[in-house]
Amino acid sequence: MKRNIALVLMIFLNGCLNYTQVTTIKTDGSGNMFIHYWMKWTSARDSIVIDQLGLFNKDSVYKEFTSSFSSIKNVEVYRNFSDSTIHGKVEFEFNSLDSLNQLPAFRDSKLSIKDGTGDTKIFSQFIAPIATGFGIKSKNLSLTYTYYLPGEILSHNATEVSRNKLTWQYYHDEIGTGKHISATYRPFKLKETPIWIYIIALFVLVIVVVYVFSKRFK
Repeated sequence: MKRNIALVLMIFLNGCLNYTQVTTIKTDGSGNMFIHYWMKWTSARDSIVIDQLGLFNKDSVYKEFTSSFSSIKNVEVYRNFSDSTIHGKVEFEFNSLDSLNQLPAFRDSKLSIKDGTGDTKIFSQFIAPIATGFGIKSKNLSLTYTYYLPGEILSHNATEVSRNKLTWQYYHDEIGTGKHISATYRPFKLKETPIWIYIIALFVLVIVVVYVFSKRFK
């Protein structure tokens, strides 16, 4: 894979594409990211292009996210024949958000966390414009970026916000010449981290454990 995952998929493939990126950033700038991209394949041509790109090849995904500043925790590639979809999932940790710009998967993403006025931080990412073709309909291309930022949110341009969780969701025709997603926040001090963050984390962990065990015993 030589270019941004979502961009490559959108340019070359027919059918309905979904790209979801969930990122948790810690106060020191490190964090973890989960990416899930999936699409319907509607013809033999789709299968050929998928194989050539390597986007749904486990070894290729590993290579794409392997670096000295990231640590891969999980990679999954599978097909769901019941709805004719193919899925790719990757979960990894990183030392700093800015370092991810060195990965081919995030080329042109301009990920950054910079110092703002006072004690604030400014997070930003660029979503590159997407050139479609091959009969792809713009409403069939969906991108969702979710960020958990380590502080009190002061301003943002997210489409949805809940405490320190911000979500940006777009269809292709909303990207236009590109989108800058951004948020300004005041970092939490460790002793001031709200208790609800730990409650939410515990709740998510319980859901994951229940899901894993339910899958295992089916």
